[in-house]
Amino acid sequence: MSSDAPTRRPTIKDVARLAGVSHQTVSRYLRSDTSINDAMRESIRQAIAQLGYRPNLAARAMRNRKTGRLALLMPSGTAVSSLEMLAGATADAREAGYSIEVIILGDPVEARAQRVMELSDYGVFEGMLSLTPLPSLPHRAVSGGTVIAVSADYDDQMRSIGALADATSASEIIERLASQGHRRFLHMAGDYAHTAAGARRQVYLDTVRRLGLESYGVVDCEWLPARAREAIRNLPEDSGVTAVIAANDLLAAATVRGALDRGWSVPRDLSVTGWDNNPVGAEMVPSLTTVAVDNEHLGRRAVRRLLAVMAGEPAPEEDGLLTRIIWRESTAPPGRS
Repeated sequence: MSSDAPTRRPTIKDVARLAGVSHQTVSRYLRSDTSINDAMRESIRQAIAQLGYRPNLAARAMRNRKTGRLALLMPSGTAVSSLEMLAGATADAREAGYSIEVIILGDPVEARAQRVMELSDYGVFEGMLSLTPLPSLPHRAVSGGTVIAVSADYDDQMRSIGALADATSASEIIERLASQGHRRFLHMAGDYAHTAAGARRQVYLDTVRRLGLESYGVVDCEWLPARAREAIRNLPEDSGVTAVIAANDLLAAATVRGALDRGWSVPRDLSVTGWDNNPVGAEMVPSLTTVAVDNEHLGRRAVRRLLAVMAGEPAPEEDGLLTRIIWRESTAPPGRS
């Protein structure tokens, strides 16, 4: 027989002891009580993480007739960003004492609201959060005792919309390049079936116009890198273009390759920027200036909205952009590398 004693599961009192608060305060934290101050909330969060505490959902269900389960409703399709988003959503739900299950809404768009109502009637989930629009269903609803909330972050084909499609960072990129002396730009656009691609194109055009700069044009690449590479290879010698704003990192990498095909130096002859912070961009030569999207924070933010609805509280205020610019070697003042 093994001499190893079984590891005792951490309790709410263990969390309270480590955080230096009462177990009632920890219980309020797990119920997303907003009256707890930020310092105390952070101490509890760290104690939960350090102990690996997980609420006993079965016991809670017996006491309160609560299941401790939340559902994230997503459209069918694939998106790398969704994995990061789910990590953030799961972490925030766990901290609040809930487990999360993902349900793929494969039904026709017009039938999804009915499908969600049927799921809510089962009584399995305390709250359900749809990350895609649900026609005919309000942003907040209660059915069969289950709270339903909508946070429209993806369209019906799992393409980014809403805050995920915000292209404001493109304006900041152009402003900085203009301050470095760039005057004529070129945009490598994505597939306009994606809201994000159209938004990045529009912000590019609006910013160039607002700053009194020049746009040599927009190349409709439809996310195909070969089109971006070919566009650069065919660019007239006297085009005057010194900076390319690409709609994603793949198009940006193809732009760099097209410049190298011509014997140009990046960024001395051409500055290039991308979007999405593909890990390969950091390893390129030169490394690629890009825009990182905080998909994990999006997931956390979405779950907080659902928890607020469940608690009958106003939705928390949005805390800024989900994007940040990572400046690397592929951008510089014209003529400098």
